[in-house]
Amino acid sequence: MHHKVSFCYDHSMAEAHTTLVAPSILSADFGHLADEVRRIEEGGGDWVHLDVMDGVFVPNITFGPPMVSSLRRHSRLPFDTHLMIVHPEKYISSFAEAGADIITIHYEATVHVHRVLSRIREIGKKAGISIVPSTPAAALAEILPELDLILVMTVNPGFGGQQLIPRTLNKVSRLAEMRNSGGHNYLIEVDGGINRETCKLAIEAGADVLVAGSAVFDSENIEKEINALKCR
Repeated sequence: MHHKVSFCYDHSMAEAHTTLVAPSILSADFGHLADEVRRIEEGGGDWVHLDVMDGVFVPNITFGPPMVSSLRRHSRLPFDTHLMIVHPEKYISSFAEAGADIITIHYEATVHVHRVLSRIREIGKKAGISIVPSTPAAALAEILPELDLILVMTVNPGFGGQQLIPRTLNKVSRLAEMRNSGGHNYLIEVDGGINRETCKLAIEAGADVLVAGSAVFDSENIEKEINALKCR
């Protein structure tokens, strides 16, 4: 990790819950991404969320490893890399070498999920799994011990600026229950429609990490907005 961040959920400190904010550069100015990444760090962001889309798994195309590598020198923050792509196993090494710290794949994007997660950990990166709104939390039961992070999509992935689907927060609560009952240590992240109103609902449901795009980059003061998302 380029910036020291605790990954394991600390059951003994559950009452003193600390929320992390990972601004998504999907909503940033792509003409000035280096500056935007620096703004995240200066504004108190905890991670930089990188949405990688291939135009196949989701109906949009963003960027690949070269962009991650180019941005890496401009920030000390952990790069939270969300692969919304088919056959993610083909690209794990490339994103790791580019500077990704957390590599999250989609449960729906590959058959051999366990194998891919094991590979991510073998190369020294944090392993995450993401599920779209139609995938139940129960689908992850067999791989919970392999996870450092679970990303619950609270919108259908592909585009920024969407409204949070309320029912998806039920999965956040369920995954928090599964973590506690099973003694697991993964963090729970939510992405989609997170703003000053919905962040409270996500945190109450059990979210540890909030991904926010337009709420952060459309604000006049990034630091103030990030603090608001953390309910400060």
